[in-house]
Amino acid sequence: MMNRIVAPLRCAGLTLGLMLTSSVVALAQEAAPAADAAATPPLHLDSGHTAWVMVSAAFVLMMTIPGLALFYAGMVRKKNILDTMLQSFVITCLVTLVWFVIGYSLAFHGDSPYFGDLSALFLQNLIGPDQTATVGGILWAPGADANGGAIPESVNMMFQMTFAIITPALITGAFADRMKFSAVILFTVLWSLVVYSSVAHWVWAPSGFLAKMGVLDYAGGTVVHINAGVAGLVGCLLVGKRRGYGTDNFAPHNLAYTLIGASLLWVGWFGFNAGSALTADGRAAMAIVTTQVATAAAALTWMFVEWAIKGKPSALGLASGAVAGLVAITPASGFVGPEGSVAIGVAAGLLCFFGATSLKNALGYDDSLDAFGVHAVGGIVGALLTGVFAVKEIGGTSGLLQGNPAQLLIQAEGVGIVIVFDVVVSLVLYKIVDLLIGLRVSQEEEIEGLDISLHGETVH
Repeated sequence: MMNRIVAPLRCAGLTLGLMLTSSVVALAQEAAPAADAAATPPLHLDSGHTAWVMVSAAFVLMMTIPGLALFYAGMVRKKNILDTMLQSFVITCLVTLVWFVIGYSLAFHGDSPYFGDLSALFLQNLIGPDQTATVGGILWAPGADANGGAIPESVNMMFQMTFAIITPALITGAFADRMKFSAVILFTVLWSLVVYSSVAHWVWAPSGFLAKMGVLDYAGGTVVHINAGVAGLVGCLLVGKRRGYGTDNFAPHNLAYTLIGASLLWVGWFGFNAGSALTADGRAAMAIVTTQVATAAAALTWMFVEWAIKGKPSALGLASGAVAGLVAITPASGFVGPEGSVAIGVAAGLLCFFGATSLKNALGYDDSLDAFGVHAVGGIVGALLTGVFAVKEIGGTSGLLQGNPAQLLIQAEGVGIVIVFDVVVSLVLYKIVDLLIGLRVSQEEEIEGLDISLHGETVH
């Protein structure tokens, strides 16, 4: 009798339980999209982030003109000062239009792992009347904060343009005093499109294969500095040494220019690194701290090493050490803490000193203003040490010291890929330019000086 009563109750209880379970699952499934929507707020224009990135773009532009122009011009002989400065100025004009027409589209649009597309050709659909729209490419989602605050894509385009400008300008230091002005123009256009836009897409576009591989490059260690330094080395080897190199006096004409230029680079670099957060937040603030600390450590390291070896600290050495520190902290600035930035600065000051002196002398190449010795060597140091000192709490990825040795291997692989690609493609592009218009000025023009022979002007 009891079993006849209990059995139906058990059956009813099981049925009720199944019904309740099904109801809970259904409610959870219905709530999931709402939760996802709450976790991803709609994008809206954030005036603070926008203002910071706009200021950062101006800072980075200042790094090229007048910063790099003065830094390089002070290190050449008096007869080549104007030509050296004009190279930075004309590259600013050239890359601005190249970026406007097609460069930005190739670097940051498209879903391919290797190349961008033409969807933003002539910056179409970037700028519209409604700056709070989330369609038409107006808001740049990668710059959004946790609350959906974002910047207009037009501001990101301008910020990235300044990076595209300074990179080929850095290359010119390797073959200063002897490259045709026309050759600089043609090479810059070709290299910006084929090499720079490709590597920028690989590393910084969400679909880029190096980005998906996990390569960390916060503000341009691979994209800017290794890229420029390696292309510069290929160029100086192809163009050949300056006439009289090793026998004539190639002392810098005006180191005051160089110190002023280095100072402008240092200040502008805060936009370079901290601006790369694309937001005005704590990570941007940490990038400012690491940039300052690493630069000071590298400058002092270079100075003391030079002092110990040569007996005197030099203005050129102190300025070069500062730039080496700026270069090396660039890929790491948004991933490491202050302690790691000191180590990166010391390593950069030491290794870039030997890269610009012992390495160059041992191999016998004429890298006029140490584009390779400072930018490629410093970029490699910074990229690799990012994989050592990365702090998960700062940049979301841990490095070797936090128990993730794989990140160092990923960094090394990324560096190797960029170097090989850059060497091969830059070599081809230099050869094309040489076949079309020639790379080097004549012996008479070089002896007379590029200012008067190429531009009909001179510095008094």
